[in-house]
Amino acid sequence: MQSIVKKEVEEGIILPRSDDELATNIRSYTVAKAENGAIVGYVALHIHSMRLGEIRSLIVAEGYRHLRIGTHLVERAVEEGRNLGLEEVLALTYMGTFFERLGFVEIPKETIPEHKIWADCIKCKHFPVCNEISLIKKL
Repeated sequence: MQSIVKKEVEEGIILPRSDDELATNIRSYTVAKAENGAIVGYVALHIHSMRLGEIRSLIVAEGYRHLRIGTHLVERAVEEGRNLGLEEVLALTYMGTFFERLGFVEIPKETIPEHKIWADCIKCKHFPVCNEISLIKKL
């Protein structure tokens, strides 16, 4: 999983996650595999509260992009959130158009739960000046 996301982590597009953090949260991840069994993408659904989840760490390996794998991963994460009774799913991203096509709507960053900023965003190499946009999808 780390090898797929290495380039995007180095570029500051995706937050770094340690091997321990991945292992601790592995049940939060949905994985896409190629026919040969290789992992070609993944996404995590992180639960912030009884009503709010977040799409995290969405990645598709370079040779598998533009095959709708990312779309399917997000749709599965959203469906999981719906099944858990969440009301909204948040995404912080540089790919706003992608998420808008999936029914997410841009919201002001100031409306993001404060604990998100201090738990995750502070790890980013772009913090505190970030061009990511925040989007929400009502479930």
